[in-house]
Amino acid sequence: MLPPYDSIATLADLTALVAATGTEEIWCLGDSFHDRAGCERLPKQARDSLRALTGGTRWTWITGNHDAGFVDHCGGEIVEEAQVDGLVLRHEADPADPRPELSGHFHPKLRLTHRGRRIARRCFVASPTKLILPAFGALTGGLDAGDPAIVRAAGRPAQALVPVADRLLRFPLAA
Repeated sequence: MLPPYDSIATLADLTALVAATGTEEIWCLGDSFHDRAGCERLPKQARDSLRALTGGTRWTWITGNHDAGFVDHCGGEIVEEAQVDGLVLRHEADPADPRPELSGHFHPKLRLTHRGRRIARRCFVASPTKLILPAFGALTGGLDAGDPAIVRAAGRPAQALVPVADRLLRFPLAA
């Protein structure tokens, strides 16, 4: 069994994805570490993997509520939020901002019962101007996509988007 918050597995997945896609730029939407010395505490293998990734891509860390005073970041640039071609990238969705936006923070998961089985899947939460992304981590938890905090942050109408094999499943959300 993998230990909680397994950085090595997460970074191996990310390294493989970067190699497979030729990714040149990576934006992390906050809560990458849980305090200012997070990179320093990573196991050496994870720290080396992360430094290889930040050295081989244009890497930007957007600070989140767990990243206060974030200084030792294993490479890359640190910003509070950014705007890229009219798209705002920030840690937590701002329901008062009408601009198109990508955010993280909530780590949404769709939870439902199907044929008597409880199912939980990472999902995106989308509304006309907001897209809240799921966590990328190997063993990351998540808040139910229908939680009122997520639906308020995304705005209405909101839906959970679950990628499955060759299609995208859509589930309307109510709060």
